[in-house]
Amino acid sequence: MNKFSVRFVPSADALGKVAWQRFFDAAEDPFSSYEFINALEQTGCASARSGWQPRHLALYCGQELVGLAIGYVKSHSYGEYVFDWAIAEAYEAHGYQYYPKWISAVPFTPVTGARLVLSDRVNQQQALAAIHTALNEQAQQLGWSGWHINFCSQAWAEQLQELGLARRTTVQFQWHNQGYRDFDEFCRQLKARKRKNIVKERASVTEAGLRIEVASGDEITPAHMRALSAFYQRTYLKRSGHLGYLNADFFNQLWQSMGKHLVVISAYDGNDIVAASLFLRGKDTLYGRYWGCLEHYDRLHFELCYYQGIEYCINQGLAHFNGGAQGEHKLARGFTPLLTHSCHRFINSPFDAAIDDFIVRETRQYNLYLQQCAGLSPYKVQ
Repeated sequence: MNKFSVRFVPSADALGKVAWQRFFDAAEDPFSSYEFINALEQTGCASARSGWQPRHLALYCGQELVGLAIGYVKSHSYGEYVFDWAIAEAYEAHGYQYYPKWISAVPFTPVTGARLVLSDRVNQQQALAAIHTALNEQAQQLGWSGWHINFCSQAWAEQLQELGLARRTTVQFQWHNQGYRDFDEFCRQLKARKRKNIVKERASVTEAGLRIEVASGDEITPAHMRALSAFYQRTYLKRSGHLGYLNADFFNQLWQSMGKHLVVISAYDGNDIVAASLFLRGKDTLYGRYWGCLEHYDRLHFELCYYQGIEYCINQGLAHFNGGAQGEHKLARGFTPLLTHSCHRFINSPFDAAIDDFIVRETRQYNLYLQQCAGLSPYKVQ
């Protein structure tokens, strides 16, 4: 039987790039990569001050590192995209502390991917049981209300559910490449009204006199990243009254350390960048992340965030386009709904029964919503 021990690491840098890369491959999942996590932490975007105190879980068998989970101690619920505000409010209303809590997630990133990775050299069930026990003990000792794993794979969610964790689902919209030769062929698979709407929306950008340019890898310049940072902050300021979670240093470090994984799609009015979107590229998936503009242009958001992303995937032969969280409007533009998964352990909660009932009703609601969305598919019936 394997003898495991668990240590908590205060940063990705403290563990080191070589050790981190043994478990998280940037080509498979750019957001779990050392470069992305380290950029968030080194620039202060994920820090104790921002409410995301790094506390990664390292699993050892003897002296050998055999497992790693991205982890943070949270003092709020912002930037998670698996919403637990109702639970937090119930705790507060009845005089209980909901924060701090521990969460395994990529900060500010609602993308399913690797959160907990185990070496294939160890018994998976025993390793997972050791992690389960260690997190329960840490929660008891440090006063965490619980621990959570957000946007994990369905397979991990099923294993964690077997250990007694509560499982929640949400719905996202993603685009899947069916081997299209070009954007027109993709459009021909859509119902006439949806197809005409897309053609009209794309034409409005052209009629506005805007020029669209795609840059990736070495084609991306510091000017692109400065513009993206400014657009990102402007978008958050307009929508939320603050400058967003990410600072200019993060965008710059991301460019320096992960440039080969970045795609920037910009809109120019003359020689001036007036809007841009940032994407990250994995092995078979394009991930749309941040967008912003100087001023409103009709339908430009759809062009830069959706249509250009779809076109890029077709041209590059990528299988999937993950456009991020929310966005029912994506449905009419060729995206299809799917469930995402997260798992939750509440420690000595006075609301266990109420939380269980809430999750049952929430799951039923999302399954119904998924069926309703399927009935609104923009694709022709084959």
